[in-house]
Amino acid sequence: MTDHALAYPEPPASPLWHRHGARPRPLTPAQQRHNRELLVLAQHTTRPRPRRTTNTCTEDSR
Repeated sequence: MTDHALAYPEPPASPLWHRHGARPRPLTPAQQRHNRELLVLAQHTTRPRPRRTTNTCTEDSR
């Protein structure tokens, strides 16, 4: 009997997941403030929804 769990091993992680070398530069206070403003805007804006028709089922059946 063979172990099917080992038939397809998980592929290695993307090289982008591994950090080698220097750390990324920290954001400046101006960049942090800009990101916070964009985040607040994104959280409070609503997505446009398709308009509903005003006819109800009772009006259509007349």
